[in-house]
Amino acid sequence: MRIAMVSEHASPLAVLGGQDAGGQNVHVAALSAALAERGHDVVVYTRRDDPDLPERMQLTGGVEVVHVPAGPASVIGKDDMVPFMPQLGAWIADDWRRHGVPNIVHAHFWMSGLATTIAVDEVAARGEPLPRKAITFHALGAVKRRHMGAAAPSPVERLDVERSLLSQVDGVVATCRDEIGELLALGADPHRLHVVPCGVDLQRFAPRGPHRVPWSDGCHRLLCLGRLVERKGIDDAVRALTDLPGAELVVAGGPDASQLDVDPDVARLRATARAAGVASRVRFVGRVQQDDAAALMRAADLVLAVPWYEPFGIVPLEAQACGTSVVATAVGGMLDTVVDGQTGAHVPARDPLALAAQVGALLRRPDLRRRMGAEGARRVSDRYTWQRVAAETETVYGRLLATAGDDADPDVIDLREPVTSRVVDSGDDGGRGQA
Repeated sequence: MRIAMVSEHASPLAVLGGQDAGGQNVHVAALSAALAERGHDVVVYTRRDDPDLPERMQLTGGVEVVHVPAGPASVIGKDDMVPFMPQLGAWIADDWRRHGVPNIVHAHFWMSGLATTIAVDEVAARGEPLPRKAITFHALGAVKRRHMGAAAPSPVERLDVERSLLSQVDGVVATCRDEIGELLALGADPHRLHVVPCGVDLQRFAPRGPHRVPWSDGCHRLLCLGRLVERKGIDDAVRALTDLPGAELVVAGGPDASQLDVDPDVARLRATARAAGVASRVRFVGRVQQDDAAALMRAADLVLAVPWYEPFGIVPLEAQACGTSVVATAVGGMLDTVVDGQTGAHVPARDPLALAAQVGALLRRPDLRRRMGAEGARRVSDRYTWQRVAAETETVYGRLLATAGDDADPDVIDLREPVTSRVVDSGDDGGRGQA
């Protein structure tokens, strides 16, 4: 199967932890590599943000990454990229003219969906066979606006584009059950909806391995890891320390450690810590590579994942894979991945008092935390490997090709092992039976 991934702002080669580098980058890189391992030809198109980048590069696992010249060859915020999507789409269409049209094009994020539609329209104008179109939104503008209100930075046209894409693509690959309800509320056809979660690299995130311990001796070790933007809820974790006198919070993510003192998000969190009287118990370690992230997770007593909203949330999966239990807000994908009372605990979003009460209860029960950690590692190993995610995604692609009539090539529909992902009907859980 020839597969094109379009990920306009989230390059699979990006360094994680920056303003716009996070779970989507990991998802695109790992899914593409796993699909390539299953024998498919995978090309990832992403916007060139550095003039020194070559046009084409090989990602580990045989995936080709193509840097598309669209807008300035420099780093810009994803919310400023909309004007360059026609250029991105036209360049991709021309690349398909030179190298062949793929069987499947899978857009990641709404702007990639916009560029993909432009590319496919150009292919149609040339009279060539059309690829089947899939999209994973990774986040929905309606949800972002609901939780952030006027502070939501997305362009005003985002909501209209997302609604339009729902009727233009052949399939929507949602990453959790909660997203299905949001998509249906936007008018999606339930027969075009599929649930396939994100995965985790079990070679890197596993119970056994190095520990990194930046906490003081004898304290309870709490960890937040990820981007430091306000919606990630780290301010609430800092405030919760007021009622957790024996605990220290390590915050990993954001800028390089050398830039912590000039970063506005770090300044905001430090001000929150001073106002709460807990500044001496909050430590910032800056951006960490994935191996360091795993070492921190193994050493933590609890990982706190407490965003206001979260389309999926890879950090809770990675923490559970390391055998560490998680306290997570009851939002988005974490309703699927964190099983309340079994692999961790759910708390309301934006509620430091409830967070402190739940964390305190678990800190007093090391035996329960160990059982939760072991169950979390087992569950992630069973359900959330990238190999399984790739197999389920492959099945979705196969279904899309099977509905393409004469445009489909039966030789590329390769369902080599049974998987459980399926089209979502009303009340469907995506076939995964997730708790």
